[in-house]
Amino acid sequence: TAPPTSTPSTPKSTTTPSPPQTPTTTTMPPSTATIIIGSPTPTSTTSSTSSAPPTYTTTLPTPGNYLACAVICSLPVVALKLQEHLRLCLSDCPFGLYAHNQCILTPLALLLHSNYVDSASLSTVPVSTTTSGTTPTKTFTTTSGTSSSSLITINATTTSTTFKTLPPGSTTTSGPTATSTAVTTTGSDSWWLCNCTKAICIEDNIVQVIPVICNPPPKPTCSNGLSPVPVIDEDGCCWHWECDCYCTGWGDPHYMTFDGLYYSYQGNCTYVLVEEINKKVDNFGVYIDNYHCDTRDVVSCPRTLVVRHETQEVRLRTAQPNTLQVEVTVNNQLVALPYKKFGVSIYESGINRVVEIPELKMNVTYNGLSFSIRMPYSLFGNNTQGQCGTCNNNTADDCMLPNGNIAENCETMADHWQVVDPSKPQCSPGLVPTSSPSTTPTQPCKESSICELLLGSVFKPCHAFVQPEKYYAACVFDSCVLPNLDLECSSLQIYAATCADQGVCIDWRKHTNGVCSHECPPGKEYRACGPIKEMTCKSRGQNDTSTKQVEGCFCPNGTMLYDSGVDVCVKTCGCVGVDMIPREFGEKFTVDCQDCICLEGEHGIVCQPHECEQKVVTCDGEGFYEVKEVNPKDPCCPLFTCKCNTSLCTAKAPKCSLGFEVHSYIPSGQCCPVYQCVPKGVCVHENAEFLPNSSVFVDKCQNCFCTNDVNISTQLNIISCERVPCNTYCQPGYELKPVKGDCCGKCVQTKCIIHTADNSELILSPGDFKNDPHNNCTIYSCVDVHNQLIASTSEITCPAFNEDSCKPGTISFLPNGCCKTCAPLDSRTPCSVRHRKDFIVYNGCRSVDRVDLTECEGTCGTFSLYSAEANSMDHSCSCCRETRTTEKHVVLKCPGGHSMSHKYIYVENCSCQDTECSKPESRELQNNEENDKASTLNRIKRAISLTSK
Repeated sequence: TAPPTSTPSTPKSTTTPSPPQTPTTTTMPPSTATIIIGSPTPTSTTSSTSSAPPTYTTTLPTPGNYLACAVICSLPVVALKLQEHLRLCLSDCPFGLYAHNQCILTPLALLLHSNYVDSASLSTVPVSTTTSGTTPTKTFTTTSGTSSSSLITINATTTSTTFKTLPPGSTTTSGPTATSTAVTTTGSDSWWLCNCTKAICIEDNIVQVIPVICNPPPKPTCSNGLSPVPVIDEDGCCWHWECDCYCTGWGDPHYMTFDGLYYSYQGNCTYVLVEEINKKVDNFGVYIDNYHCDTRDVVSCPRTLVVRHETQEVRLRTAQPNTLQVEVTVNNQLVALPYKKFGVSIYESGINRVVEIPELKMNVTYNGLSFSIRMPYSLFGNNTQGQCGTCNNNTADDCMLPNGNIAENCETMADHWQVVDPSKPQCSPGLVPTSSPSTTPTQPCKESSICELLLGSVFKPCHAFVQPEKYYAACVFDSCVLPNLDLECSSLQIYAATCADQGVCIDWRKHTNGVCSHECPPGKEYRACGPIKEMTCKSRGQNDTSTKQVEGCFCPNGTMLYDSGVDVCVKTCGCVGVDMIPREFGEKFTVDCQDCICLEGEHGIVCQPHECEQKVVTCDGEGFYEVKEVNPKDPCCPLFTCKCNTSLCTAKAPKCSLGFEVHSYIPSGQCCPVYQCVPKGVCVHENAEFLPNSSVFVDKCQNCFCTNDVNISTQLNIISCERVPCNTYCQPGYELKPVKGDCCGKCVQTKCIIHTADNSELILSPGDFKNDPHNNCTIYSCVDVHNQLIASTSEITCPAFNEDSCKPGTISFLPNGCCKTCAPLDSRTPCSVRHRKDFIVYNGCRSVDRVDLTECEGTCGTFSLYSAEANSMDHSCSCCRETRTTEKHVVLKCPGGHSMSHKYIYVENCSCQDTECSKPESRELQNNEENDKASTLNRIKRAISLTSK
C-alpha cells in the first residue's frame, strides 16, 4: 500500500487546522547520528515574504527515535533505492502486517513509510564510495545491533544502502532495480518523515527527501487592537499568525469583547461571559455575578467570576467590595493556592488569581476589580457566545443574542445572557432589560485628574500598542457616576494590565497621589513590573521563557519565594515549616515541642519528640499538691513543683465576734494556716463597729465618739459621750416648747406681735383685744385660727353724735373710750334705718372692701306703771325692730389666701314693735363686774366695726 499523500500547510494569519495526532513512541533513549552534508537549494513551501519571524521554541522529534530518521533526516535531498532490504525478526510486529515470531526481508522504503522501528540500537558509519555521474554520493552501512526490547530485533547485516543526493526537482533512476514487492510507490505520492522533512516518490524505486523551508507570513491586524501571536502549523514546521480571543471587564462594569467592542452594562444578576456555540468541551463556560455597588442601585460591579470545566466549578469571589481580596472555591469548597486537579490549575500571579486550563490553552484572571479571559483562536474561533461576544476578528456580530440574531447594541444583548442563579431570586431570565444610567450628572462633571493619566505621558509608551480612548471613557464614566468609590482606578489598572500583556509595562500607581496605591503585606514590596510566576526555590533552576510582566507584591531583591504554596520570602533556600519561619540547611530548631533539623533532600525537615529531663517531686504535708508550670527556658519541658492550696486544708477559720477579726499565719514549711481572733481596735455599739475618732450615734441628746482608750475586760475601744447643749432663750411672743424626738425644745410663737402706728411692739395673746395707747378708737386683736395666729387692727366707727341734741353736762365717752354719748333732749328720735360702711369679718376672713350695713335705731314708747288693780307693775315694752330684710352675698378673703362667699342680712325697713317685758332669770344674775364686762363687750361689738389694717 502506498503511503498517504500529505500536502504542507501554507502559513495563515487567522485560522489554523486541527492539531495533528501525535504518534505513540517509547521512552527509550534516542540514537544519534552525526552526519553533516552541505545543503543544496531547498524547496520552499510558501511564496509569502516578510521580516524574520519572532524567536520561539518548539519541540520536534529527535533523529534517532525512528530508523528512518537515524538514516535519512540529516540529508537535505536524497534519492533512495527501494530494493535494499533489512532482515527483521519480529516478536510482536508494530506494523500489524506480519505474523508473530517471523523473520522477513523488509524494504528500506517500507521503514521510511512505517515511521519507526522501536528501540533498535543502530550506528551509522559513513563509507566513501565512487559512483558514476557528477553528483557526489555517500554510502552508509547500517550494522546490526542488539535490541533491548522484545518488540523488534535486527539480527542480520543489511546489504549496503545507497542514498543519492539530488538537486531539487531532479529524478535520477540510476541504481539497481528494485526487486522487492513489499512496497509499491508510483506517481507523485509523498509523506512526512521528521524534522520537517518530506519524502516524495519521484518514480518507481526513487524517493526524493526535501526539507521544508518556511518564510515569515504577513502580520495581520487584529480588530481588538492587540498584537497577533505566532502559532505553529499542524505539520510542526511552519507557523502563522492568529488573533487570540481576549475579553476584559472592569469598573462598574465596562466590557471589551473578544473583537475589541467596548460597552458598559449595569445588570445586577448572573450572566454568561463566554460559552461554546457548538459544544466541544463538556460543561465549559465562564460566568459573572454582578451586584449594585452604589447606594442608588444604579451601577453594578463584579462580585464573583465562575469558571466551569467538566466536573469542576471554580468561583473567584471578591471578599470585600472594591478591594483586591479574592477568595477561591472549587465545587463550593475553599481551596488554597496553588491548586491543580482534573485539568484545572489555579495560582496567584501578581495581584491576580489565575484559572488556567492547559488542555484548552486558555486562562481566566480576576483581582476583584477586573477580569480577563484569554482563549486560543485555533480552538475557539467562530465558536463563542455571551457577553464577551463572538471571537472572529469582526465586531459586527459581537452583540449576538442567544437565538443567533444581532442586537442593536451590546447593552441590550447583555440582558439576554442572564442565567438562573438560586442566590438571586429577584433575577429571572426574560425580565425587563436593565436600563443604563445617565452619564450626564445634574451638575457639570469634571472628570478625575487620574483619568487624564491615560492620555498623558505616563501611559504614552503603550499608546502604540493599545489605544487608550475606550479606557479613558470608562474612567470618566466611573468618576462622574460614582465619584466616592475610586473606581476610576480600575480603568487604569486594566489598561496597564493589557499593556503588560502586549509587552509594555507601566509603573503608574505612583502618579495617582495615593488614590490608587496598593499596600503589600509585611515582607513583600510592590512592583509594577514583576514576573507572571514568581521564582521559587523549586523553580529557580528552570528557564522561564515568558517575557510578560504583571503588577503585584513580590519578594524584595536578594530574596525569593520559598514555594508557590508557601508565601514566605527567603534569602537561602533551606526549609520552611509550619511556623512559616525560613531555616537554613543543617539548622536545628524546636517547633510544636518537636526537635527538628533542616536537611537538604526530599524530606527537608525531620523531627522527633523533644526530650525533657524530669525531676521527681514529692509533695508531702496538708494542703500541698503537684503542679505543672511553663518552663521559661524550655516551654516544651514543664516544671513540676509543689504548690500550696489552702482549700485543701481541713482547719476552718473561726467566726469572731464584733470588734474582733481572724488573724492567720502559716508556720514555716507548712501550707495550712493557724487562726486566732484578735481585737480590731474599734468601738462596738448596737452591732456596729466604729473606728477611733469617728462619731458614734447613741441618741440625739448626746455627742459621742470612739476613743483610742481600750477597755481591758472587753478589749474594745471606749465610747465617750457628752450632753448636747440647748438654747433656752426665746424672743418675745415665742415660748420654748419640747419637740418630740429632739433633745432641746424649740422656740414656738404663741402670741401675736403687732407693730403699732408709732412703731412700738404690742404682744397679745390669742383672743385678747387692746386699744391703741394713743387712740382709743383703734383696737388690736389676736385670733388663733387652726393653730395659726392672726393679728388684726380694727377701728371703731362711732354713730353720728350731735352735742346740740344733748342735755348740757351729760356728754361723756362710752366705755370703749372712743365714742361719745349724752342724755338726749326731750325730742325723740323716731325708729328708722341707719346706714354705715364697714368690713365684714367671719371666722377670720374679711371682706375686701367696706360693705353697706343697715340697722334699726330710734326711740319707741316703753314704760313701767304700777297697777293698783293688779297690785303689780304693768310693763309696756316697744322695740325698734326690722320689719323687712333681704339676704345679700359678699366675698371674704381668708388668711390662707383662699376666698369664700358669705351671706348677711340687709335691713330694708324698721318700726316700733311690742315685745314681752320679762323679769331677768336667776342664771343671769351675776356679779356686777362680770355683767358690766359682758355688756361692755356686747356694746363694743355692736357699736364698732372690726377692721384689719
